[in-house]
Amino acid sequence: MEFGWVKSNYLRCASLLISLVGTFFVAWPSVGTAQSKPDGAPIDWAKAREWWAFQPPTKAELPKISQAAWPSRRIDHFVLAKLEIQKLAPSPVAAKRTLARRLYLDLTGLPPTPAILEAFLSDETNRAYEKLVEQLMQHTAFGERFASMWLNISRYAEDQAHQVGANTAFFYPNAYKYRGWIINAFNNDLPYDDFIRKQLAADLQENKTVVDLPALGFIGLGHKYYDRNRLAVKAEEWSEQVDTLTRAFLGLTVACAQCHDHKYDPVTQKDYYALAGVFASIDLVDRMEDGSEIKKKSGADKKRTGTIHIVRDTKPMDLHVFLRGNTETKGDLVKRRFLKVLTQNESKSFTQGSGRLELAEAIADPNNPLTARVIVNRVWSLFFGRGLVATPSNFGQLGSPPSHPELLDDLSVRFMENNWSIKWLVRELVLSSTYQQNSQIISRNELIDPANIYLWRMNRRRLSVEQWRDSILAASNNLDRRGGESLELTDAKNVHRTVYGRVSRKKLNDILMQFDYPDANVHSAKRSVTTTAIQKLFMINSSFMVEQAKRLAKRITGDSSATDLTHIQSTYALLYNRKPTRKETDLGLAFLRLPEEGKLTRWEQYSHALLAANEMIFID
Repeated sequence: MEFGWVKSNYLRCASLLISLVGTFFVAWPSVGTAQSKPDGAPIDWAKAREWWAFQPPTKAELPKISQAAWPSRRIDHFVLAKLEIQKLAPSPVAAKRTLARRLYLDLTGLPPTPAILEAFLSDETNRAYEKLVEQLMQHTAFGERFASMWLNISRYAEDQAHQVGANTAFFYPNAYKYRGWIINAFNNDLPYDDFIRKQLAADLQENKTVVDLPALGFIGLGHKYYDRNRLAVKAEEWSEQVDTLTRAFLGLTVACAQCHDHKYDPVTQKDYYALAGVFASIDLVDRMEDGSEIKKKSGADKKRTGTIHIVRDTKPMDLHVFLRGNTETKGDLVKRRFLKVLTQNESKSFTQGSGRLELAEAIADPNNPLTARVIVNRVWSLFFGRGLVATPSNFGQLGSPPSHPELLDDLSVRFMENNWSIKWLVRELVLSSTYQQNSQIISRNELIDPANIYLWRMNRRRLSVEQWRDSILAASNNLDRRGGESLELTDAKNVHRTVYGRVSRKKLNDILMQFDYPDANVHSAKRSVTTTAIQKLFMINSSFMVEQAKRLAKRITGDSSATDLTHIQSTYALLYNRKPTRKETDLGLAFLRLPEEGKLTRWEQYSHALLAANEMIFID
């Protein structure tokens, strides 16, 4: 077996297993404990559709609450009702300074500057917070922040896990154009249903434009395994594509039905091959930016500059079921179509070319009970650290049930009613009283709900590697805001935002790996959060951190007429958006008075210590 697709298959299974760990820490849904199905057992489709995730979401009546003054958004009613049932009290609103820092990092991935923060604090009008939300959503940084989420979901990468000798023919030197399209889509608030359609079938839409062709990188940047002419290898490529598609958009693990009917969910082997047939009818290709064929022996052909990595339809192909996944043992022929459990009547066969456009329409259909729920849950987890469904890519029997089912449904319906607008959804979340709570522990609440499932406070969260590295560069006044082509994060000259760093399937960059960026060989449901000695050693010893510490020290002490006390206050305002405590001030002054020693000055050492502190990598 070739290393590339074996590694990918292994990681895909491992990723699914990890995503299910949280399942064992919550109650099972009321419909009963998940039980495996015997191979070939007939499915009662009416009963299968009774599962909560296959029921159409409905807008709920607002629940009765006692603290009528607390909600500021519709979602707060549902959260407060749960809190009151559990005898929990919501937390007080966070300090205005804390809220500003939280908003900046959540919406842009960057902290506010001291000047911007002070301007916000001095605005005492009722709409100051709401105005800040609107301003931040207009920043280019908003799309960059959300792209970081989506690129993991779409397993974005710029090469392959395998490389034979020096052969890089299967690599993607212009993958960044897909990334750029994603950033622009979020900044322009492209309706999410169109966001789906364009990534699956931008070239097949009636109103297609060349500007949208890079969106096809969702499929076009996928795996190209070694020795692709073999049917067994092609089958693994189709499996990976089905897995990414269904987990990303539907929250279902359909690829588990490649070798047999799904053991737990109402997905048959024929369902799997009905989708795999769509991918068997396309090819991953490089094209000029306008979609035309690359001329042989041209400069673009040699260097692949100016090209995009997309897909094209080939001869439509329906697949036979591969019995037990064995490509040499074929069963029934399966017409290309959508999943039976998500269609109320008999699924119609796809007849338009590969079926990509029909597949996209089926996923983006407002009658599809999963699509809106899945993306609403993903965005929720981005702001609260945990989804209403703790397994964001598995809404099936082995996934976690929603902690607030009525809230998830109500928000999903209203999301669709508001033109599938991500920015509308963001407003609903960050303007809520739930989001604006402080993160302090209330002992009585913690005894009842230690994991904060019912949202009685804001979760204190660790920054992603992108947020953290970008904050370091911003603090040292060394951040280049320009986008464009990918650069290696280990390049000392690379001071661009981390989202523009090169992502490799073959060997993930060490900085990304150390700080929990997911493996790009597989779809990632969510980021892991680990605390390791290697992380702190990197902060203390890396040349990157030393260089930023030097720049920070120079930035702070540039005004030689100011005192060390003033400089310390400026440093805390810049790094943590707050004033230092008396104890912190005394410690800083005492350290700065020590005799100079080592290669760094005292101010450089002091700057380095504050950059490496825990407060720099957490958000309250």
